[in-house]
This record gives sequence, C-alpha cells and structure tokens, in this order.
Amino acid sequence: MTVTIAVYPGTFDPPTCGHMDIIERAATLVDKLIVGIYENPDKQPLFSLEQRVMLVEEATTGLSNVHVKSFKGLTVDFIQQVGGKVMIRGLRANSDFEREFEMALMNKKLAPYIELLCLMTSSQYQFLSSSLIKEVAKLGGRLEGMVPDHVAVALKDRFSLPSELATGKGKV
Repeated sequence: MTVTIAVYPGTFDPPTCGHMDIIERAATLVDKLIVGIYENPDKQPLFSLEQRVMLVEEATTGLSNVHVKSFKGLTVDFIQQVGGKVMIRGLRANSDFEREFEMALMNKKLAPYIELLCLMTSSQYQFLSSSLIKEVAKLGGRLEGMVPDHVAVALKDRFSLPSELATGKGKV
C-alpha cells in the first residue's frame, strides 16, 4: 500500500483561518499531511519558530493525519526528507497565482518527482493574509473569524490588548 504524504509549507506568522481552511481540506485528500513551518532567515517574524509550531499544533489537534514540523532550506528538500510526493499551496487571487506559478516551475526543475496541488481558498478567507492580521491586531481590531481563538489570544498578548478585543467576545 502506498501512503500519500503531502506537505503544506509556509511561515504561518500567524496561522489564519484561511490557513486552517486549506489544512482541513488538504487533510481529506492525503493519508498524511505535514504542515511545514518555514524558518525564513530573510523575515523578522512576529512569533518565534517554536511559537508558530505550537500555534499550528494547537489549531490542528483534532486532525489525526496532520503533523507539524519546522524546516529551513529548500522546501523541496524538506518534502523529500519527510517522504512527501505532493506540495500543497493555497491560492487567494490572481497575484497569488503568478507567484505560485513561478515557484512551481522552479520547484519542478529542482524536484520533478514532487507534484503541486493548489487549493482555492474558500471565499470567506480570500482577503486574509498574515500581514493584514498582524496589522489589525497591532491596531487593536477584532480578529474573530480571521484566526483561531488561541491565535487571537497570542496576538493580543504580543500587542498587549484586552482579550475581549482580540476574540471579539467583548463589547466595544
């Protein structure tokens, strides 16, 4: 029996409901899904690599075939190291497609045995990006429905906001 292992790579700083949408849907398509948290030396993440791993692990606790691992270096090398055959990517808009297409061509050149599976983000999450979430959080905006509740609390803590504002459960 062949086990299909897929990797959904990203920085997940922070993980959003859009990320979770892709993770949950991808998990139904493969035997094992590894969420690869990328340690990008060129970015200054809001959360440490360890914190991002913990945030995604908590968000995926109910998904038995989803595992979370950190990595650095080329994504295709990480996929090969974990025995993966498929890379999962989420697409929100045309601008995502152009960037993903460029990366897909390069990855195919580097690792022709890895297939790319792109999932369209559900319409309610098309506007979400980690950078927008961080900006909303920094300015004290509500994050309800945009990030898992525990991520909203982590963002609140990072920016020292009242937890009711972060989760949307209080009155403003």
